[in-house]
Amino acid sequence: AGTFSFYYLYCKYFYFIVSELNLFLDTNYYAPNIILPLAISFFTFQQIAYLVDSYKKEACEHDFLQYCLFVSFFPQLIAGPIVHHKEMLPQFINQSIYRVNFENLSIGMTIFTIGLFKKVMLADSVAIYATPVFMAAEQGVQLTIFEAWCGALAYTLQLYFDFSGYSDMAIGLASLLGIRLPLNFYSPYKSRSIIEFWHRWHITLSRFLRDYLYIPLGGNKKGELRRYSNLMITMVLGGLWHGAGWTFIVWGALHGIYLLINHGWNRVYLIFFKSEFKNSCLYQVFSWSITFIAIVIGWVLFRAESVGGAMNMLSAMFGWNGISLLVSMKSMFAVYAPWLSSVGVSFNGMFFNELVEWKWSGIQIIFLLLVVVLFAPSTQQIMIHYRPAFEIYKGEIKEFGQAWLHWKPYRSVGLLVGIMAVIAVVHINRTSEFLYFQF
Repeated sequence: AGTFSFYYLYCKYFYFIVSELNLFLDTNYYAPNIILPLAISFFTFQQIAYLVDSYKKEACEHDFLQYCLFVSFFPQLIAGPIVHHKEMLPQFINQSIYRVNFENLSIGMTIFTIGLFKKVMLADSVAIYATPVFMAAEQGVQLTIFEAWCGALAYTLQLYFDFSGYSDMAIGLASLLGIRLPLNFYSPYKSRSIIEFWHRWHITLSRFLRDYLYIPLGGNKKGELRRYSNLMITMVLGGLWHGAGWTFIVWGALHGIYLLINHGWNRVYLIFFKSEFKNSCLYQVFSWSITFIAIVIGWVLFRAESVGGAMNMLSAMFGWNGISLLVSMKSMFAVYAPWLSSVGVSFNGMFFNELVEWKWSGIQIIFLLLVVVLFAPSTQQIMIHYRPAFEIYKGEIKEFGQAWLHWKPYRSVGLLVGIMAVIAVVHINRTSEFLYFQF
């Protein structure tokens, strides 16, 4: 495990350093193609946790074959969740998982189908509005504010349904085998703070970074300055884990700054505001709005291929290139056309070089998916009576108000799931892939 850990880190960051030296020195030397084992990021973390806990004498001895199963358990191997030996190895010892259980089969197939449907029908449907915009930003195209925000929101939703779909598929596959995986994704765009966001997005990665990086660095027990330094180090390294590039480093540092501001605001709030204000509708809406905008800005850095491309996108998003709307909108605002022109708003359309054709249908898809993200129940809320995944942070899954949306083993429900599976399989695009496979 230690050998693989060092091999992974050496290969990944050797390539990063050589690539950056090429840019700095303007040389033609490139790092050789490095072959990395599939899913090495994830099983490396699992084994690091096992090694550290063994060193602390917190890990019990286990059968070698069971340990191999723990490391290579395929449902979560490609893109998480990052499972812990204390969660998985006791389940592998349980002999009941080696017998066919039709309830587990029905629950697992339902969750797997929901995840596949999210990926194929939702994530891929909005991807066509994100990729051309980011490609144009990399090429130096001067984007309008409308183009930039639509592209950023499209990617924000694509990544959401991609990772949500994969997380459901992993839990569904494990449920087929009678295994419960930890919850790794729980409606993160409903968060009202960045702290809450990291309790909902890639939950097991947050746990690993907390337990095996932040706390060993000293956590919050060595003064405020040391606490915030540890938090920044943890987030920067968390960003670097996603990819060996400056955009990931800046993305991690940005979220570190977000967390520092969030913790600082919590302290200021306790001093100057009453606790009742925090529960008011106005405060909740404001908190969600500023959190969501901060997340979208971060995803621009996460998606861009270079810092320059990200800056091109962000400058357009904040109106640096002016404000331009769709030509088709001109008739809608005909009465206000003179006033809009006086304040610098034009109707020039989208992409004069025809990289992408924006229609109202694309805008409607983005809006509809935002509504789904904010108001629809999560898969875990639909399956709440069966608890196919277990929460890392207790009390995380809350029951959804509409009881008729709770899953029950009825024939009508089975028929609906079957229709969803057929639709998803028919629409699978061979060129599409899960975004989170690359991290």
